[in-house]
Amino acid sequence: MSAQAQRRASATPGLAQSSEGQLVAAALSRDEAAIRELIRRMNPRLFRVARGIVSSDAEAEEAVQETYLSAFTRLGEFQGRSSFSTWVTRIAINNALMLQRKVRPQEEFDTVSEASNPQIVNFPGCDLNDPEASTGRSQLRSLLEQAVSNLPADLRLPLLLHETEGLKVRAIAELLNLNVVTVRTRLYRARRQMRTELEAQLERGFDSIFPFDGARCAGMADRVVARLQD
Repeated sequence: MSAQAQRRASATPGLAQSSEGQLVAAALSRDEAAIRELIRRMNPRLFRVARGIVSSDAEAEEAVQETYLSAFTRLGEFQGRSSFSTWVTRIAINNALMLQRKVRPQEEFDTVSEASNPQIVNFPGCDLNDPEASTGRSQLRSLLEQAVSNLPADLRLPLLLHETEGLKVRAIAELLNLNVVTVRTRLYRARRQMRTELEAQLERGFDSIFPFDGARCAGMADRVVARLQD
């Protein structure tokens, strides 16, 4: 964090308790501390959303970084019809889709094709001290991540939104511009495919997959702030 950001953070000790609306208002004035706090809050969801579409962590990070740059440089166009988190999630979906088509143009991804309006975005871990438990959780996370990665993209994204982000079916349908029945069907198919692959091992562990915290989280904030300053 820059000296300027540290001064701002120290001047606003309750930043972590600030509402999303307060942070967005501060970010409109290019408040670096507010931007970093919004990035910290949104990183897990946006990374998982992007990872639900693209095929590698590196591609997901690229999509998330471009999402922040798009959102913060055009924040004045955010009209508040939905929450900031919903708005930026839709931007992340768009960016991940565009990246996927660029990297693998021959692949089809129809998560949003059933919407009456195909435009998604109109721009205007648990810290365990027990080594054995930690190792077991890490192994289970690897198995889950591999199983999720093996899902087709149209099944992977709804599953991640539901299981890792806790979104209800109706919220997922609205976010992805899909019919509620379609979302339920895709969740059923995703679970069935994962049960076939993992059997009884699917009981726990979704809250730990595709983590995006620590140094990776801080690095994302550093890169976004540097690009915005340029």
